[in-house]
Amino acid sequence: MLSDKKIAFLGAGSMAEAMIAGIVNSNKVPREQVIATNRSDLKRLKEIQKSYGITVSQRDKLNLKEVDIVILAMKPKDIDQALLSIKNDISPNALILSVLAGITTSYIEQHLHKGQQVIRVMPNTSSMIGESATAIASGTQTSFDQVKLVKELLQTIGEVFIINEEKMDIFTGIAGSGPAYFYYLMEHMEKAGVEQGLDAETSRQIIAQTIVGAAKMIQEQNETPTVLRENVTSPNGTTAAGLKALELNGGGNAISQAVKSASERSKEISEQLEGQKNTTKKAI
Repeated sequence: MLSDKKIAFLGAGSMAEAMIAGIVNSNKVPREQVIATNRSDLKRLKEIQKSYGITVSQRDKLNLKEVDIVILAMKPKDIDQALLSIKNDISPNALILSVLAGITTSYIEQHLHKGQQVIRVMPNTSSMIGESATAIASGTQTSFDQVKLVKELLQTIGEVFIINEEKMDIFTGIAGSGPAYFYYLMEHMEKAGVEQGLDAETSRQIIAQTIVGAAKMIQEQNETPTVLRENVTSPNGTTAAGLKALELNGGGNAISQAVKSASERSKEISEQLEGQKNTTKKAI
């Protein structure tokens, strides 16, 4: 059960904070059993403690052997140093979750105890309000019961999708990075609204509600985006004019390329780490 688990976030950036907010607001895990730590930024830790009432600790003062679930939430470039520093401190029975784009479960397994259970996780920042789309992919040593436990934990921050790890890069491109695409779209819609005489706050709220409504239509109407788009597009009407402008200005292609580029970058990060590892082996 989640209520008796101690959870430690190694890294206290925006993604860690979003997950912490969603978890503690769900009341499924006592706040004092959620721990945030980083290497040296005490100010950041105190901010998170004040906001969410959780436990915070400097990394060198945290006893990881007492932690049930360790969540790797540092920058991907710091993964080697992090794994090296925790290997002798964690319990072989601890469950390791990684929210790091491009870092495979096998890479993490190779650097920790033999048989260590590892699950790769890709949430997004909507975790903060319990509305994340989160993917999980288990490693080679992970039991069904641990996958079930992680799914229960991550359902506190939104919807959970269990996928094969080779699909994690494209999930990252769609959902991990996805909120930023919508924020970018909203920025431009808000700008257009202001240019046409709406105040910024009113424009922003109109746009937000429009996106919420469109998302709910997808979830509740059991129709494809294509059908729903066609249903609201009258010939020679206002929507048709807007969609034509999107097409002429490359709107559809831009969205597709954004997803592909984020996905490719996730894959590149993984390949770069593998390359560094192979180079180190040859040097030895």
